[in-house]
Amino acid sequence: MPQKLRKLRMVLYPDPVLTVPGAPVTVFDDQLRSLAARMFELMREAKGVGLAAPQAGESIRLFVCNASGEPGHDLVFVNPRFTELVGADEREEGCLSIPGVTVTLRRATRVVMQALDLSGEPVRAEGTELMARIWQHEVDHLDGRLIIDRMSPSDEIANRRALKQLRDDYKGKRPRR
Repeated sequence: MPQKLRKLRMVLYPDPVLTVPGAPVTVFDDQLRSLAARMFELMREAKGVGLAAPQAGESIRLFVCNASGEPGHDLVFVNPRFTELVGADEREEGCLSIPGVTVTLRRATRVVMQALDLSGEPVRAEGTELMARIWQHEVDHLDGRLIIDRMSPSDEIANRRALKQLRDDYKGKRPRR
């Protein structure tokens, strides 16, 4: 793995890279595959089920996920877009880039997504329940949206202290580029 990718770390709120929409991926090469591999490492270190490239400091449209945590269940989606969103369910969600914060969000319970794989080949994927929620969460990241952008007033009150702490911890740090 290239040294540049080895240095990638989890980006935390309020780093501005989290609010920049990711650029479409146009080059499918070893560097992209290495980035996806590093993202899986970061996701597992944080005990997460999904990670979008902006959360690793890369403003591109790529995310990785593994809802079961089982080896062999890793999924990578490049330039994803939803073609169907069906049903609705409200659940509490957290985010690896916003530790200590949970928000109740309404998400579709079934989604159909068109994307590309790491070789640039088209894939069609259908996910339900947890998988559908993960995909919607990660695509929000690719669009520069965070769970806190959709907080209810009660979620704002409940998370006020944790968000202030994250902002205070970030002060003085240089934004990642």
